[in-house]
Amino acid sequence: MNTAQAFLDFAVYLSLAILTAAFVLTVVRVVLGPTLPDRVLALDTLVAAAIGYIAVIGVKTGYSLYLDIAIALGLVGFLATVAFARFILERGQSETDAPDADGANSSEEGGRP
Repeated sequence: MNTAQAFLDFAVYLSLAILTAAFVLTVVRVVLGPTLPDRVLALDTLVAAAIGYIAVIGVKTGYSLYLDIAIALGLVGFLATVAFARFILERGQSETDAPDADGANSSEEGGRP
């Protein structure tokens, strides 16, 4: 085993260890996240960690097919994040337009027209 291969193996295993730590900490944030936006950002970070795993495995094995899989996962992760953001935005607007306890809309009291 030459020096370059030994360095590559070390870098791959170090990268996998760091990605595993990031993955575990992000799962904790998904479970314990105090708000829905925190959980959405944590899920986006999980997608980024999964892309990192795929990229590192692609470097380790030498198969370029893993790059295509990582690109597809990135696209799906982006679309999921946009969908969650739109859901949060719509949910927030519907909560502000909901009637108060006295039956009046909150937007009638100096909020948005």
